[in-house]
Amino acid sequence: MMLMFYKTLLLSLFFTLATQVIISSEAKAKTPTRALPTNLDSVITTALNTFNTPGMAVGIVYQGNVIHLQGYGIRDINTQQLVDEHTLFRLASTSKAFTAMSLALLVDEGKLNWQDKVVDHLPEFKMKDHWVTGEFTIKDLLTHKSGLVSGAGDSMLWPEPSGFTRQEIIHNLRYLTPEYSFRSHYAYSNIMYIVAGELVAKISGMPWSDFVEQHIFTPLNMSCYAGKMPLKALSNIASAHGDDNGRLFTIPRNGIKGTETVSAAAGGIVCNAKSMTNWLNFLLQQATVVENKNITNTAKTSVNPSLITAQQFKQLWHSETLLPISEHAQEYDHTFFKTYALGWRKANFLGYQLISHTGTLSGYQAYVALIPSLELGVVLLNNGSNSGARAAVMQTILRAFIKNEDTTDWVQHYQEYRQQQREKYLAKHKKPIGSNKVLFADQAYAGIYQDQWFGQVNIIENAQCLRFNSIKMPQLAGCLAPFNEHTFIVRWDNKNAANDALLYFKTDITGKVSQFTMTPYTDNVSVSHEYRDMVFLRQAEEKPKD
Repeated sequence: MMLMFYKTLLLSLFFTLATQVIISSEAKAKTPTRALPTNLDSVITTALNTFNTPGMAVGIVYQGNVIHLQGYGIRDINTQQLVDEHTLFRLASTSKAFTAMSLALLVDEGKLNWQDKVVDHLPEFKMKDHWVTGEFTIKDLLTHKSGLVSGAGDSMLWPEPSGFTRQEIIHNLRYLTPEYSFRSHYAYSNIMYIVAGELVAKISGMPWSDFVEQHIFTPLNMSCYAGKMPLKALSNIASAHGDDNGRLFTIPRNGIKGTETVSAAAGGIVCNAKSMTNWLNFLLQQATVVENKNITNTAKTSVNPSLITAQQFKQLWHSETLLPISEHAQEYDHTFFKTYALGWRKANFLGYQLISHTGTLSGYQAYVALIPSLELGVVLLNNGSNSGARAAVMQTILRAFIKNEDTTDWVQHYQEYRQQQREKYLAKHKKPIGSNKVLFADQAYAGIYQDQWFGQVNIIENAQCLRFNSIKMPQLAGCLAPFNEHTFIVRWDNKNAANDALLYFKTDITGKVSQFTMTPYTDNVSVSHEYRDMVFLRQAEEKPKD
């Protein structure tokens, strides 16, 4: 316990000193040219073309004013309708900030405390380690230090549509094996934000989606949706798009259909650039209130007196978890400090404190960034699958407000950088080679299999191939191709839904096939792969029907 205390104390001191260094750097920085880049329109258009992204909506606020709000490109490759400031996109993980804000509002109301144990409010919450269950606080839900691997449980959320309920997701946490000690390691978690959303529902007495809409969207005059959407809102939506070697295609499974997704609290909010500028202005003005030394901890922001206290807003942007810093960020952004707060990332960027978060979902990309000391906020929403577009545009905008001269072509830069990253990935993840033969006939592997948390999978024999069909996740369906001995490659029908995987069948003492496990189809399998906690045991003798 003492070791944990000293570790926490040292981290707190580091965060404080690092923040002071950033503020000092800001104070000493040369006065930048505060203006939009003159070539912004051409940069955005070039970025869309270069990174094969159909459309983007861009909103920029500065010193309390919306100085740029415009749509670029098209909503859908089939209809060719144009994007505008009211076009709705999925926010993906930039939704997390709203879930964190929801909890902060409940803390303000005295209904919660950040240090409350989750299990005291949600008795069904249970981690694999009994001690972790008892110690898991509400704040722990938002900081990505659960001890699980990055993305643990995501296989219950994606590919959509998910057949899991939020109650089932929370119940299944107990089956996920930790890789790290509790609170010792950063590993991104979507399912903990699902738990946070259900906690909001339990305490407030209303669904999380209703709470967000009533307590955040309505006060801030935001036409955004956390749950069911009215029919009229569906008249201006951006469709999700993927890229197959330069060929654009729509991704209907991730499209905006007007219904609430099970992943909403982690990444399912739908919004437009116009409304997001209201969000940015609120955040920046609230940050100004927090920095005002004459404001007491119980004072409300003058922007919206009924929304949140300065004390709880400070909690949302308080550093909680150290994050790794890429070589790219160190070299080009001069980043030496990066942390995760509550639904937000914090870093130093060219001498300024940057508060930001990205959102990534197949077919949608989002990026929200704020530099409070400059009173600058930017939101980028697009309907493509290449993050190069948002990165290039964001760099161009932020640097225009910070550096007097920046002649870098960030579109070209990220085009080259993404290609380098792709080559590194492919070099590291080569496909293993097998004999393309298995030991038994297809009928020996066919059957009904069950995993204790992922549910039922049917291996079905038909004239074309052995078929894999997941009951809970219908997008996970495909043909099994013989690989080696008792191993098959599953090639999914929907190539965009998931990457090919390997199925390893095992036999019992009698030589009969009794179970299978799965891994990604690569010779360099990460510890955080989506199938790591699944063991499918063969059930009845009766074979499933096609």
